[in-house]
Amino acid sequence: MTDIGFYHLTKTPLEHALLRLLEKAVGAGKRAVVRTSSEEKVAFLNGALWTNDAASFLPHGTQKEGNADQHPIWLTAEIENPNAADVLVLTDGADTKSFETYDRCLEIFDGNNDESVVAARERWKTYKEAGCALTYWQQNDRGGWEKKGE
Repeated sequence: MTDIGFYHLTKTPLEHALLRLLEKAVGAGKRAVVRTSSEEKVAFLNGALWTNDAASFLPHGTQKEGNADQHPIWLTAEIENPNAADVLVLTDGADTKSFETYDRCLEIFDGNNDESVVAARERWKTYKEAGCALTYWQQNDRGGWEKKGE
């Protein structure tokens, strides 16, 4: 069964938090698919991963670059796993279909947006009803993560 982690953004924007979460995944030898809600958001995240931290580089790609099998991180708005990822990262309310084909799923949501919080609560209920193991993480004052629930 897929482990589902909810990541509640309260201090930093998505692109900063995503960078840190992906660093941990790649550092652990994992491959990730980051699914977002639109091609515009894919382009934004692609640019952000190149420019957010000059000291850090995370190898990643999109359909535009191709060669998915060569990228440990794949950014997409589609339901796909072309790089044989173990981790699915869902942002901006992206479609949750196929989450069960991954070892881990990270649901990142903006705690400063009421609609995002309501949608995250609904997805939590859906996963819980499906029998998934759930954890809830909230950002602390330093932008790190504190486990707040299961």
